[in-house]
Amino acid sequence: MNLVKTSFLTMIATVVKIVSGLVINKAVSIYIGPSGVALIGQFQNVLQLAMTVAQGGLNAGVTKYTAEYGATSEKLPILWSTAARITLFCSTIVAFILILFSKYISELSLKTDAYAYVFVFFGITVLLFSVNQLLLSILNGLKEIKIFIRISISQSVYSLIFTTLLVVFGKLDGALIALVSNQSIVFFYMLWKLRNHKLILLNSFKKEFDNAESKKLLSYSLMALTSACTVSASFLFIRDFLSENLSWDNAGYWQSMWYISSMYLMVVTTVLSTYFLPRLSEITSKIELRKELKKGYFIIFPIVAVLSFSIYILRDFIIWLLFTDEFKPMLELFKWQLIGDVLKILAWLLSYLMLAKALTKTYIITEILFTLTFVLLAVYFVDNYGLVGMSYAYAINYFFYLVCMLLVTRKVIF
Repeated sequence: MNLVKTSFLTMIATVVKIVSGLVINKAVSIYIGPSGVALIGQFQNVLQLAMTVAQGGLNAGVTKYTAEYGATSEKLPILWSTAARITLFCSTIVAFILILFSKYISELSLKTDAYAYVFVFFGITVLLFSVNQLLLSILNGLKEIKIFIRISISQSVYSLIFTTLLVVFGKLDGALIALVSNQSIVFFYMLWKLRNHKLILLNSFKKEFDNAESKKLLSYSLMALTSACTVSASFLFIRDFLSENLSWDNAGYWQSMWYISSMYLMVVTTVLSTYFLPRLSEITSKIELRKELKKGYFIIFPIVAVLSFSIYILRDFIIWLLFTDEFKPMLELFKWQLIGDVLKILAWLLSYLMLAKALTKTYIITEILFTLTFVLLAVYFVDNYGLVGMSYAYAINYFFYLVCMLLVTRKVIF
């Protein structure tokens, strides 16, 4: 499947996901408000960390090696069986931690133990989420984009209905319950869709644990866990910093701006994960690699530039559409946040080379380094310029990250 066809199919799924997210976000902004949005952001970062650990951090590795081995390889059942055992082990450990330390985790992340029951519920369902993500990674590696897209669309539609109802009737509690249960419930739809699959069979997960395959996956685990830990920790710190030095509402404005970036950039990041990761993984020629990257930039850069510019022009309308008048103070964040988004995508296309070529040490060092610089820049600019300093820090950090990516990937490309 080529880049254009993959981009078109993933765009359909992304549009459905974005529309779903817009409706959910509007409900959250109306019924919960800016401070509630900030609290949900805190909760999502804890979930992201827990989910990555529960999956063993190996899904990118499963996608890479599934694509690299090919659909006819006898290695696939060994790879999948090893990955499944790691996932089962990690999910069990995370489940016990979430359930046993639910009050402490709730107090630490949400500043109250009133939501301990949400973490208990998440602990009960986390295995379903992890297996669901493992199966999606396998489908992605097999480049079965049509099935992948259908499942993604079904998840978005279900999330739209389920989450909106819970937010309307349950307010913040409903939103938190929806966040920990959405993909776990969709797992059963995944099983039904794969019931007649020729390769993804129960027997394909019954091979013995293989040390060689586990060592290959370990590098991806380290990369994913490093990313999850650094991003989650930095965001938790930044929101606390904003709440203490400005207010929880200001933390909510920044979280809302981040949400806008995440939603429209999903058009590009979905293509990166569904097309470029498996594609770059299977390429061995540097000439072909350069051609693929040029093709990517030729298609992706204009899309991101046009989207960013359009969002800046329509920023007042977007706040009215997605939020409420309470969120108007976030207008000052748009300009430099959107510039940072363009720099981010330019850098991310190169950073996917580190995943595709398993440049573990380089990936870990750059993730830690640029997460640290983002936090330091955020503290400096917020202290000196207020909330708008967050967008300054974001744009400057990704400018330096892009320069770094150009330097560290040059040996892979040339």
